[in-house]
Amino acid sequence: MPEQTHDTVRVPKRILTSLLASVSAGVVPRAGAPYIAIGRTDEIAALLGDLEAVNDGGGSMRFLIGRYGSGKSFLMQLIRGYALERDFITADADLSPERRLYGSGGSGVATYRELMKNLASKASPDGGAMPRLIARWIGELQTELGAEGLSPEDERFRSALGAKINAVLREMEFLVGGFDFASVVTAYYRAYLDGDDTRMSACLRWLRGEYSTKTEARAALGMPVSTIIDDDNWYDYLKLWASLVRQMGYRGLVVFIDECVNLYKITHRVSRENNYEKILAMFNDTLQGRAPGLALILGGTPQFLEDSRRGLFSYEALRSRLCDSRFALDGFKNLIGPVIRLRRLSNDELFALIKRITGLYAQNYNWTPRITEDEMVQFMNLCLDRAGADAMITPREMLRDYMTVLNILMQNENARFADIVGTVTLAAHTDSAEAEEAPPAPTAATVTMDDLEF
Repeated sequence: MPEQTHDTVRVPKRILTSLLASVSAGVVPRAGAPYIAIGRTDEIAALLGDLEAVNDGGGSMRFLIGRYGSGKSFLMQLIRGYALERDFITADADLSPERRLYGSGGSGVATYRELMKNLASKASPDGGAMPRLIARWIGELQTELGAEGLSPEDERFRSALGAKINAVLREMEFLVGGFDFASVVTAYYRAYLDGDDTRMSACLRWLRGEYSTKTEARAALGMPVSTIIDDDNWYDYLKLWASLVRQMGYRGLVVFIDECVNLYKITHRVSRENNYEKILAMFNDTLQGRAPGLALILGGTPQFLEDSRRGLFSYEALRSRLCDSRFALDGFKNLIGPVIRLRRLSNDELFALIKRITGLYAQNYNWTPRITEDEMVQFMNLCLDRAGADAMITPREMLRDYMTVLNILMQNENARFADIVGTVTLAAHTDSAEAEEAPPAPTAATVTMDDLEF
């Protein structure tokens, strides 16, 4: 996907302020990610290709693997925005000690609840889209009946609407959990037509997995249900949602699950392997065509993937599916496999990122930054000059430092770039002189403006 140049694009103030605050704090922006998207063109193209496969009725599962701060979460938010623009439904959640893929005591279904809370559509990009999705669907069916010559005042209108909805939901009854799912959606639409807010709320609670017992669910719904969404079956209901949103006219459901390193941190071996078994079930479902319309994108660190004692590679069934082929040599890219490893951004891309941030900062504060392109290159060299930084530098740490420089320059009229950067350079040299005698650590080659392709 070609990148856009945003140096002259006017960004809405609300989005711009939030975007810069997120970057300054080292947090992934929830909105506005495309305005600072640099590089990752091949990765974006690969993930958008997955969306097209989902649109055609297939399934997809990808693992985004990279160090902390390398851009995994940022890329997820970027793809989330692209998916919403393309009329997909999205849901996202971060795993934590309280939210897992499998676990007793509600830690499994807690992930499902977070996904449902963040369920988003193009019309509701900030989440909480479930009621609007169903209302829009019912409205479209009512419009179809109107086009067929039936008036809402006609006695046959409601029965015809029910027949259309039942025809869609009947196809789902043969899926795992589909009968109760269809029954609750039917109850919701009837309560919607009757204006029964209490019953609508009860149905939404069931669909969001908020009942802890079947007895509680039956009492609130006023109807018999044989199951509730719990730790064991929540993934089956995710597949039902993927099927339903396609029936509603959307292109599919894209689910983002970040911070998967929290599964690696589970100390109890059996519990950790149960979570990996859930990942295996998801992987098999999506790649064997048993989860039509569902795309899963999981983000984690190299440790989460490759550690042979506690990572995914400790689970042989996953290791054999996810490990690199012996023909996957360094220097050759392969973005068709299930694992996408995020490379370090090139010097050109890092410079473009710094320049982009400078322009957005100037726009947000209506201020002309007192920093030249040569000084931007000097700042980048300072960041790359640390031992190992040439391979390990991440956009997060570079941008946080750069935002600090811009903040100081704006708030201190007498401050010059050389004063700020020179102090840091001097401190680094002093630390080096006081250290024990040892061979000098390798540093990155100095970059000049002539080296950059701008």
